[in-house]
Amino acid sequence: MAEAEYIAACAACKEAVWFQKLLADLSSHQVDVTVIFCDNQSCVKLSENPVFHDRSKHIYLKYHYIRDIVQKGVVKLQYISTDEQVADIFTKPLIRVKCAYFRERLGVVENPFIDKGT
Repeated sequence: MAEAEYIAACAACKEAVWFQKLLADLSSHQVDVTVIFCDNQSCVKLSENPVFHDRSKHIYLKYHYIRDIVQKGVVKLQYISTDEQVADIFTKPLIRVKCAYFRERLGVVENPFIDKGT
């Protein structure tokens, strides 16, 4: 499980670096550290630890790009509880209450003109 989260976090880091460079080119000022929220503590620990060990020896070297970016202070991985991971609304089927909670956290309002079927 940590490997999949680690690979996804690496992809998010690549996107964050790309956006930082784009914003720097457009606005000519330095962008602050980008925080990426991850709901897997093992993934966060792997990104912070530059030492290779048994838990990470099977992960392809290209995915350890995240370690370099975290060490340079460009991106920071921060743990967030699964119950607070708003991105789950895009990736998982959720119960109505949780979906409404995440929708509200995203700032998306419910359309009053849609028939709710009640």
